Amino acid sequence: MMHLKKIIGKVHFRARLDFDEALALYQQADFHLLGQLAHGVRLQKHPEPLVSYVVDRNINYSNVCICGCRFCAFYRPPGHPEAYVLTREDLVRKIEETISLGGTQILMQGGHHPDLPLAFYEDMLRFIKSRFRIHIHAFSPPEIVHFAKLEETDPAEVISRLRRAGLDSIPGGGAEILVDEVRDSVSPNKCSAQAWLQVMEEAHRQGLRTTATMMFGHEEEPGHRIAHLLALRDLQDRTGGFTAFIPWPFQPTNTAIPRSPETPVAYLRLLAVSRIVLDNFDNIQASWVTMGPKVAQLALHFGANDFGSTMIEENVVAAAGVHFRLSVSEIRRLIRYAGFQARQRTMAYEWVGDTEMGGHGDGETRR
Repeated sequence: MMHLKKIIGKVHFRARLDFDEALALYQQADFHLLGQLAHGVRLQKHPEPLVSYVVDRNINYSNVCICGCRFCAFYRPPGHPEAYVLTREDLVRKIEETISLGGTQILMQGGHHPDLPLAFYEDMLRFIKSRFRIHIHAFSPPEIVHFAKLEETDPAEVISRLRRAGLDSIPGGGAEILVDEVRDSVSPNKCSAQAWLQVMEEAHRQGLRTTATMMFGHEEEPGHRIAHLLALRDLQDRTGGFTAFIPWPFQPTNTAIPRSPETPVAYLRLLAVSRIVLDNFDNIQASWVTMGPKVAQLALHFGANDFGSTMIEENVVAAAGVHFRLSVSEIRRLIRYAGFQARQRTMAYEWVGDTEMGGHGDGETRR
């Protein structure tokens, strides 16, 4: 117990925790105390009572994938009757609807399609940029590694080509748990933990900002979760390129991993320790998409300062049987009822338009 008191003292004085200290705090600290500590760190970084959110759409350009990850209910193998690649007409319709609803960006991800060359994705980016003024947040590190293999080049060249074609930032998907013994079990055909980190470091080197994620609650141990956080913290020390961290719990329905979903308490514990350990991350995002609006409100008192995306469209979590939906007005109301002021942001955490009304105007940003 004295050891835990010492760790709590380090958190109060904003001293960095090592692996053993972070694991002990995560496993042993009282639930409410852990939330209080995380909220204190959040208030030091963001003393004003503001909670941000972004208006965007998750566009899955294809569900064709050859990875066969055991946690995924969304993908379809090549030739499956439900397999698809979005047409340009569908893409335009989705983006036009996003912009009409005040959206400032699109999040585009897909599977590891075996037959689409890198030129397909370059053309898609150029097509979007030629028609719309919108931020493109797209292609997770495993996708970029997959593109590089198909193209017989390296991820740095892939990132460079995508950036020239119109890519604005990279999402943190495909991280799962950044420990290879876990990845080898749940996603053996996806890139290694080191490859994921190298893609992000290269993206930061080329001037792209990215997010970081964790999907937890499948076949990992608590120590694996802490190792994941420390790997992100180490990279952020070197580059400063991550804008936010988003943890969410694995959704087991319709997947090949039979287990019960994580409880709200387990989610909030992980969220709180993330805020404490990731001392060089400015923003921690709540996951109302997986946990629902009420737990997301609690998350704002367990370290989160961001409510995430409006998710005008979401398909991956929905494929696992979770169907939460929120409008901009509902998100703003939930933030207000949790005791904060809602502000619309961009991917880079700049305020959008009229900060009092939510910014559904001309997309002008200011810090």
